Amino acid sequence: MNQTMNRLFVIDKPSGLTSHDVVDHVRRVLKMRRVGHAGTLDPSATGVLLVLTGHATRLAQFLVETEKEYAGEMVLGVATDTQDADGKVIATGDSTGIDRAQVESAFASLTGDIEQIPPMTSAIKRGGQPLYVLARKGITVAREPRPVRIERFEITSFEPPSVGFEVVCSKGTYVRTLAGDVGERLGCGAHVSGLRRTRVGSFDSGMAIPLAEFERSRDKAETLGYSPFEALGHFTSLLLDEKEADRISEGGSIEVESTRIASPSEYVRLTADGNRLLAIATTEEVDGGAGVTVRPVRVFPGEAL
Repeated sequence: MNQTMNRLFVIDKPSGLTSHDVVDHVRRVLKMRRVGHAGTLDPSATGVLLVLTGHATRLAQFLVETEKEYAGEMVLGVATDTQDADGKVIATGDSTGIDRAQVESAFASLTGDIEQIPPMTSAIKRGGQPLYVLARKGITVAREPRPVRIERFEITSFEPPSVGFEVVCSKGTYVRTLAGDVGERLGCGAHVSGLRRTRVGSFDSGMAIPLAEFERSRDKAETLGYSPFEALGHFTSLLLDEKEADRISEGGSIEVESTRIASPSEYVRLTADGNRLLAIATTEEVDGGAGVTVRPVRVFPGEAL
C-alpha cells in the first residue's frame, strides 16, 4: 500500500468500537502508521467517522469544527451515570404523565446557544488524564461549562418512555448530556439508549463506508476516499497563478482582487491546479473591500497533496 496516501475516508463506525479502534483497523488495512480521525464517537454510537491518512491528518482541526447531525433515542424515567445505556442507573422517576408537548418544550429550551457541563465519562483531560480515566477510579472533579450551539433539536417519534430525536449541533456538543438535561427539565431523568451520527459537515451517512466493507476493499481503498482538496470542499477555493503559488509555498502572504474569492468562508483553500491542496489561508479585506490579503495558516508539500 502506498505509504504517501493522503486521503479522507468516511467510515460508518459500528457499535462496540472506539474511534481509536477504527483508526487501528484502517492502519492495518492500509499498512500505514499515520492515520487519525476528526471527531470522536462514543463506543456505543454508530455512524459517520472521518478518518484521515498521511498528510491529510493535518486537516483534522478544520474538519472537527464543522457542524454535526445525529439521530437517536432517549428513555425517559431513568438517569445513568454516563447519560447513556452503558452506565449504571443512578436515579429513576415517573414519566407516565409526561406528554409530547412537555418534551417539545424541554427540547426548545435546549436549542440555540447553551452551556454544557462535560460528563465525567468524556475524553477531556484534567491534569493530563482523560476524565473517563478518573471516573473509572471513582473520582469526580469540577468541570467548567462549555458553550455549544444547538441548531435543531426535534422529536422524530414519541412512544413513552422512548423518544426518538434528531439534533444538529456545533462541535463539542455531548448529545447524551442533552438527554440528561431533558430528563432534569422534565423532573424524571433520562438517558440516550441509541445514537447514530448521520453527518459531519458535508459528509453524510449516505457517503459512509461500513468498516467491514472497507476492510474487504483494501486493494481499491484509495478510490473510496477523498483528496485533501475535496475534503475541504466547504471552504471557498482560490486558484493561484505560478508567482502567487510560489509566494504562498514560502509562507508569504499575497493580495488579490476580492472578486476572485466568491462567498468567503472562514478559511480559503488555495490551489495552483484546481485539484491539489497547496495551503489553507485566512483572508482580510483591504482597500475598502476591493482587495483581499490572503495569509496562509497551513502550507502543504505540493508534491504530496
